[in-house]
Amino acid sequence: MTGFLGIAAAVLLLSVIAVRVSIRLGLPSLLLYLGIGVLLGESVLGIQFEDADLTRSLGTAALVLILTEGGLTTRWRDVRPALGLGIALSTVSVGVSIAVTGFALRFLLDMDWRTALLWGAVLSSTDAAAVFSVLRGVGVGKRLIGPLELESGINDAPVYIAVVLLAAPDPITWTAPLLMLYELAAGALIGVALGWLGGAGLRRAALPATGLYPLATVAVCVLAYTAGDLAHASGFLAVYIAALVLGNARLPHRSDTLSFAEGLGWLSQIGLFVLLGLYASPGRLLDALVPALVAGAVLLLLARPLSVLCAALPFRVPWREQVFLSWSGLRGAVPIVFALIPLIQGVPGAQRLVDAVFVLVILLTVVQGTTLPWLAKGLRLVRSGEAREVQVDSSALDALGAELLQVRIQPGSRLHGVYLSELRLPPGSSVSLVVREEKGFTPQATTRLQEHDQLLVVCTDAARVATEQRIRAVDRAGRFARWKGDAGLA
Repeated sequence: MTGFLGIAAAVLLLSVIAVRVSIRLGLPSLLLYLGIGVLLGESVLGIQFEDADLTRSLGTAALVLILTEGGLTTRWRDVRPALGLGIALSTVSVGVSIAVTGFALRFLLDMDWRTALLWGAVLSSTDAAAVFSVLRGVGVGKRLIGPLELESGINDAPVYIAVVLLAAPDPITWTAPLLMLYELAAGALIGVALGWLGGAGLRRAALPATGLYPLATVAVCVLAYTAGDLAHASGFLAVYIAALVLGNARLPHRSDTLSFAEGLGWLSQIGLFVLLGLYASPGRLLDALVPALVAGAVLLLLARPLSVLCAALPFRVPWREQVFLSWSGLRGAVPIVFALIPLIQGVPGAQRLVDAVFVLVILLTVVQGTTLPWLAKGLRLVRSGEAREVQVDSSALDALGAELLQVRIQPGSRLHGVYLSELRLPPGSSVSLVVREEKGFTPQATTRLQEHDQLLVVCTDAARVATEQRIRAVDRAGRFARWKGDAGLA
């Protein structure tokens, strides 16, 4: 136990440092976690770990905590306008992706139909950990982040059901769509019910310590997964919906809860990717390179664009946004964990699927994760002056019903040259601090904003939306934004 704790602590510290390294290198930190696991494994340091069942169980537990963090930190008012598109990406897009990928692999890799569709199902799920850690730093507007976050949080549920059905030895009958519909509907209802009950209970509880509130909140979310699984419903959908409801409720010490959930999410991501790297066998990965490249090309260039097109068709999504949505289908740990299901059940060729998915995740993470910011800028989708919320480790703002926003003035923003008095933020909000050239000062009405300035804006809950809209309007149209008819809508 002593040695295990020491290794775990050293790996955790190394992984935390890897976050800074990944930012400087421009690579997603998830790749470095996989690399740490591979270094610890059989080919380098010699740690033998080949338990697929344990890997799947621990991976499922980590995914539950990652979905909990994703739901708690997702703002309902940000994703509500994109609810229809997010659900379409989670259902219609999944079905189209499975069909297109399966049809192509049936002939390109000479598979039988069930195996080809199983590959399509495993590869169709976008990864919540990858989306939550990569997309939120790209700088695109909530119109695009909202549906992608909903997709990554919800689509695990239908994909898991599809993988289980295709990996089972029993024939698939006409009742399969009804079973999937029940599992999704029941999982959503369980998540809403436990999220609402948990929020109401925590508001009425008088716990003796502040640190108990975050623990109780996470416990409610994990309980939602357990209840959904025991009811033969979708536990993944239940935990995400419960976390989404709780995260948008007026919880006591909400900022402490979100900080705790964020740390728990990072810990789960680190542990999950190190574990998967430890399980991987580099000797087998070379043999899986060709099928991985073929499946990746089909997925990236054919299945994902077609699935996004079908899902976005009723919502009149502009072509530039469709291109970004197509390229943002990030894969991560979820396909690897789901690929272990047929391996555990003894499906023929399942080891080849696991190895190919592992290689594919690495390739797609490098290609998509590194090019996504450039693509967003090239498509002119980056919101340069959009305010983003800062998580403050204090309960004082919760008690005051206030929030702290951070705004960075990007090059080319029309905020440059605007006097603070001309900013005219709505009542209930004010600029409390300006950071310029790494030096902070309290601004006056005569302070003139400049490019690269960072503003800290304090506002009440009621004034948050109007404050963001005013900042966005001045960023796009300058001090006379109101006269030019720019209301700051996303």
